[in-house]
Amino acid sequence: MSNFSMNMVSSFSIAMFCLVVFWAYWAWKTLSWLWFEPKKLEKRLRQQGFNGNSYRLPFGDLKETAMLMAEANSKPMSFTNEIFPRVLPSLDKTIRNYGKNAFTWKGPQPEVLIMDPELIREIFSKYTVFQRPPRILLSGLATYEKDKWVKHRRLLNPGFHAERLKHMVPAFYLSCSEMLSKWEKLVGAEGSELDVWPFLRTLTADGISRTAFGSNYEQGRKIFELQQEQAELAIQVARSLYNIPGLRYLPTKRNRRMKQIFNQVRSSILGMIDKRIKAIEAGESRNYDLLGIMSMDEIIEECKLFYFAGQETTSTLLVWTMILLGKHLEWQERAREEILQVIGTTEEPDSDKLNQLKIVTMILNEVLRLYPPGVPFGRVIEQDTKLGNITLPAGIQILIPLILLQQDEEMWGKDAKEFNPERFREGISKATKGQFSFFPFGWGPRICIGQNFAMLEAKMALAIILRRYAFELSPSYAHAPQAGTALVPQYGVQLILRKVD
Repeated sequence: MSNFSMNMVSSFSIAMFCLVVFWAYWAWKTLSWLWFEPKKLEKRLRQQGFNGNSYRLPFGDLKETAMLMAEANSKPMSFTNEIFPRVLPSLDKTIRNYGKNAFTWKGPQPEVLIMDPELIREIFSKYTVFQRPPRILLSGLATYEKDKWVKHRRLLNPGFHAERLKHMVPAFYLSCSEMLSKWEKLVGAEGSELDVWPFLRTLTADGISRTAFGSNYEQGRKIFELQQEQAELAIQVARSLYNIPGLRYLPTKRNRRMKQIFNQVRSSILGMIDKRIKAIEAGESRNYDLLGIMSMDEIIEECKLFYFAGQETTSTLLVWTMILLGKHLEWQERAREEILQVIGTTEEPDSDKLNQLKIVTMILNEVLRLYPPGVPFGRVIEQDTKLGNITLPAGIQILIPLILLQQDEEMWGKDAKEFNPERFREGISKATKGQFSFFPFGWGPRICIGQNFAMLEAKMALAIILRRYAFELSPSYAHAPQAGTALVPQYGVQLILRKVD
């Protein structure tokens, strides 16, 4: 055999050897990720006193979770505030089978339930250790960690100070007035049935658009439509094995659409920012909106977050408030009497008057207790971490089932699942008896930056609605809380509205 042929054979042999080594390496990595690592984590969790289903390759509990969710969403439930079994049926089954110290499987990743209030307080306090899991849908302040989070929080804090919020109240009032103008055309003299859910979503979207950009909802409509579609795709992703390395980069139909939406939203927001800056430079607009205090280099993701998270939080708070006031008419009347006494029948409310609405505040807190916007909180750890008397291994995700703690009879009493705003008469501290059992906006350094924004907008909306309309649940209303990116009414909210004389 010639030297040339021998060299060719040798080169081919080396190439084949390298290829075999490469595939063997990735096969081992994949097998380790799909089997050896999950089984090792499972053993460590059981040693720490946690129980759950044995790991099943490769989906874990995902198939059962999807099946139980589909079954729960197939029909409405009777009207009760005990919504956890419908909203998160797989977690409900896990807790019933294994108790509070339990874990579930999201593919090869274990999710550990933490339900001890003091351990949850510790998790929220040590925010650099217990970090938020990465999100497919959004980035920005809600997802940043460590130094980057500190920088953005410091940058954005001034936009949510009380003085800034005062200047946003007229924008809230204008948005509410426009919604009621639409209702005026739809509600007859004897009263009419109306699905208020789409109107409330438009209202809060309009409020975000005006306060963030000085624009109205029509100009920002496309952004909201795209963000909503992105949210639906993100929910599909969260219930799949999307966390397989590299899968999100494959050119699937869903991945291509998500990328397309990302680029469209970015382009739309850039256009609105450019328009807003030109208005400021021309002296046509004041710097009372949020854009006036954000830097251009980091503004895009923050704006996407404001658009989505701000709109979802306030709209869901308002819709569950109207549902519960439509069921508990005596509290609706008490709130209306307070609004008429503090604000009057025609006056445009300012922030001082809105903050004097004690009964309305009690009602909103009770709604947040029973129907918080975010059902579970999630956290991840980068290394083995001590929590109380247990040691959690790196590679797990922590789940905090908020609804269960906020409806726990041991902490709230026998009426924990009943709508009773009276419990908040003397404030949150008295209502919780000093226990860590009420945190609808989170807690600690990373408490939601927009909670005062959401509460002020909700008070404005209720003040304007209640002094103009009385309402009750329609017989066609179907009670069906559904967990997605927020806690929403699956079949809408049909109310009978009547104009108040």
